[in-house]
Amino acid sequence: MADQDTGTGTGTGTDTGMGTTALRALQGLEDGRPSVRLRAALAVGTAPDPRFVGKLIERCGVEPDFSVREILTWALTRHAAAGSAPPELLAGLLGEVRSEGAQARSQALHTLSKIGDRRAWPAITRELLSDADDEVARSAWRAAVVLVPEGEEPALAAALSAQLGRGVREVQLSLSRALIALGEAIGPALHAATTDADPRVRAHAIATQRLLRDPDAGFEFAIEEAKRVVALGPGAPGAGTC
Repeated sequence: MADQDTGTGTGTGTDTGMGTTALRALQGLEDGRPSVRLRAALAVGTAPDPRFVGKLIERCGVEPDFSVREILTWALTRHAAAGSAPPELLAGLLGEVRSEGAQARSQALHTLSKIGDRRAWPAITRELLSDADDEVARSAWRAAVVLVPEGEEPALAAALSAQLGRGVREVQLSLSRALIALGEAIGPALHAATTDADPRVRAHAIATQRLLRDPDAGFEFAIEEAKRVVALGPGAPGAGTC
């Protein structure tokens, strides 16, 4: 038997017309225990309902636990058909992309990359691709290569290449993977970066070229080899093979 509506008919918001099971799940998203929040997110994703979307998006921006955030993202994708988000979901995520909160921006971009709705492409601005927060930038890179329209790949490759040399190894690996996902379009931008005045940029570009040719080489090996080439100069053994 379906849950009975617990509302009195005079309430507003998420409780209007919503059964007790749904209400418990939404309330569980606010629980102090991560395990309870995780179960609540699973419950909401298992029974998608448009009325859940706003709360899920809001929670993504503040949820401190990584595992719970991943399930929140999954729950949101359950409200979308393959490659297409309903209006309330797309609008909500695009609003979060412009949020002042770094986590809200990052999670919204992450969710957009999972849904793959190319109508979100205009929201992937150069400002996001170069966001000062590494997690936001990494999410923007991943979303960009999923959402980029046909023919826009060279321009995106140039924008991503402007971030070469940035951050710690984990950040650099994320950028290399995003560039490699663009395929042949990255060739000119990477080649130009190998002559950049900044040795970090040159090394990162060379390492990305090596990974493009041999994905099994491993980023750590590729970056160390690239640093050696940069240090020794163009005449170093292997320098002409990139």
